[in-house]
Amino acid sequence: MARTTDTKLNLSAGMMSVLVALILVLAKLWALGQTGSLAVAATLADSAMDLMMSLGGLVAIAYAAKPADDDHNFGHTSAEDLAALGQSLFILVSAGVIAVAAVFRLLDDNVALPQQEQRGMAIMVFSIVLTLGLVMWQRRVARATGNRVVMADSLHYLGDLIPNIGALLALWASAALGLGQVDSVVALGAAALLAVGALRIGKGAWDALMDRQADPQMIDDIAAIAEKFESVHGFHDLKTRVAGSRVFVNLHIELDGSQTLDEAHAIGAALRRAILHAYPRADVLIHKDPLGVEPHPDDPSR
Repeated sequence: MARTTDTKLNLSAGMMSVLVALILVLAKLWALGQTGSLAVAATLADSAMDLMMSLGGLVAIAYAAKPADDDHNFGHTSAEDLAALGQSLFILVSAGVIAVAAVFRLLDDNVALPQQEQRGMAIMVFSIVLTLGLVMWQRRVARATGNRVVMADSLHYLGDLIPNIGALLALWASAALGLGQVDSVVALGAAALLAVGALRIGKGAWDALMDRQADPQMIDDIAAIAEKFESVHGFHDLKTRVAGSRVFVNLHIELDGSQTLDEAHAIGAALRRAILHAYPRADVLIHKDPLGVEPHPDDPSR
């Protein structure tokens, strides 16, 4: 039931992201035609990338929600990390294009500067309000589900607010003060922010694809649960790996070897439930070892 609810929330965030990106692309296309502002062009390029990434993210969310099958025994949640990595690459490319265009405009004394700034300013205000609404919903979904794609999309749209505000200020400076080249400076700053955000998102996705361990706090919490659990005399080989919004946990516990198999199983199952109560989206596998057992010399090294 919890996973079904999570899937619905994630899909709602993905569909809203696509709709908002499409509306912003159309609005900014009109604003660019009216103003000729490079700062507006920067936010348009960003929104166009948003639309492509949101569509890819929506597909990834739907695919990651598929249950495990014969070919993917641990599920499909790594699709979330692949989508997030693709998002970061797209953002880096768009940041590079915007930065080059801004530099060329700064070096060109004869370049056409913004016009009809008031119309562009109205679109920027509309973009900021719409983006804020989307980010608030995405943050709510990400907190509820832990989905990496929604989280990355939320971070990116939050970063979009700064270029949008910058474009608004650039248009105002051009209209009120005649400082048309502020437009290029703002676009350059927006490109830098995009690049930083892309690298942050990309690193998180790359770490997950490389089976990086879970957050240290989560590992400490699981260790504390196992250490204090009744009838568990010790534990070892606590290993975790992250895949999308799922965390896979492997744990060896030490039990009284004189117990029956039924008793040992009941203890392991109860411990698993305790861990899942603390981290409902974890996938927990517990191995039971007799207390004091020594590794067999023929066992492969871990």
